[in-house]
Amino acid sequence: MVDAHRTFVIVGGGLAGAKAAETLRAEGFSGRVILIGDERDHPYERPPLSKGYLIGTDERSSVFVHEPAWYASAEIELHLGQPAVHINREAKSVRLGDGTSIHYDTLLLTTGAEPRRLDIPGTGLAGVHHLRRLAHADRLRGVLAARGRENGHLVIAGAGWIGLEVAAAARGYGAEVTIVEPAPTPLHTVLGAELGSLFADLHREHGVRFHFGARLTEIAGHAGVVQAAHTDDGTEHPAHDVLAAIGAAPRTGLAEAAGLVLAERPGGGIAVDASLRTSDPDIFAAGDVASVEHPVLHTRLRVEHWANALNTGPAAARAMLGKEVRYDRVPYFFSDQYDVGLEYSGYAPPGSYDQVLCRGDVGKREFIAFWLSGDRVLAGLNCNVWDVTGPIQELIRSGRAVDLRALGDPEVPLESLLS
Repeated sequence: MVDAHRTFVIVGGGLAGAKAAETLRAEGFSGRVILIGDERDHPYERPPLSKGYLIGTDERSSVFVHEPAWYASAEIELHLGQPAVHINREAKSVRLGDGTSIHYDTLLLTTGAEPRRLDIPGTGLAGVHHLRRLAHADRLRGVLAARGRENGHLVIAGAGWIGLEVAAAARGYGAEVTIVEPAPTPLHTVLGAELGSLFADLHREHGVRFHFGARLTEIAGHAGVVQAAHTDDGTEHPAHDVLAAIGAAPRTGLAEAAGLVLAERPGGGIAVDASLRTSDPDIFAAGDVASVEHPVLHTRLRVEHWANALNTGPAAARAMLGKEVRYDRVPYFFSDQYDVGLEYSGYAPPGSYDQVLCRGDVGKREFIAFWLSGDRVLAGLNCNVWDVTGPIQELIRSGRAVDLRALGDPEVPLESLLS
């Protein structure tokens, strides 16, 4: 039975918000828990949208965080399809789009991020896509299947994780794919030229065409439908559909209007401390929108990946309950493209490392890569090599000097470098 003496409100109906609500109940919170989401779908996980669900191997029902009936059984009050439009910090209330005002004692913002838009002519044509929400994936899945049957052409703006995963899905359906990317390799700011070229080769082997060093300048169409995409070097690419995969921006509008402190670059977001508390002691933030003062990496960091939402939501819930929280998890993400699976741990932005060291067989795409500053491991990527994430993350967390010869030797267990 819910005790209405305290009300915790969660604004944002994604993975972080749903896991926070789950954790509040698991930790014994008996007050009201209200979860507000601007989508009509129940909270879901985003990785399948560009992976299993998009390529057709996962059912739609598999993407949801909980069965719909779980929310009622856990006495979580849902407001779905209803955006929060204003926070009154003095009155401690949230106003919804329909005018409803909801009081909170403690508030958690998990408002996530939204896809960046192409600022070029033609984006209003039918056949221009983004991939962030389940509704986007529903539509894109049908489009890719149809283009595969028709030998249709998809042009993707951006060779980041989403762009590459959608390219792999599209080729699986048989669609023709061209990726336009201003950098010289895919994933250039994340992996650098050292490994970015590996992913270019992987996709070329599967028939993807790349146009590096260029940007889209116009999407041309006829009768309101996409026909071609033009780049700034004068090239015209045939296209039946265009996907904008140029990154995502944190949804900070609600927080900014409420006067909460925002983080400056890199990444922006709502500034929170290691306990995920904002500049208002009664408001917390988690997931894609939160920029955390990371106690291990000694930098402010906003991470847009699944593991971050999975873990910051529960951490914020515990902090809301007054428990001591120090969010210090090493950033982690994974990707699947064709027969290549990978996991990446750590943080190594351009300029922070001086070499990339690999152990294993890069040519066979069975290796581990380490980004190093001197003899310290900043990040690691394991490609088709499994059960090594734990020791990789421990090497990063420890900050200790490592023997580079042993680090590069596949015969030396990573665990031995921790002793």
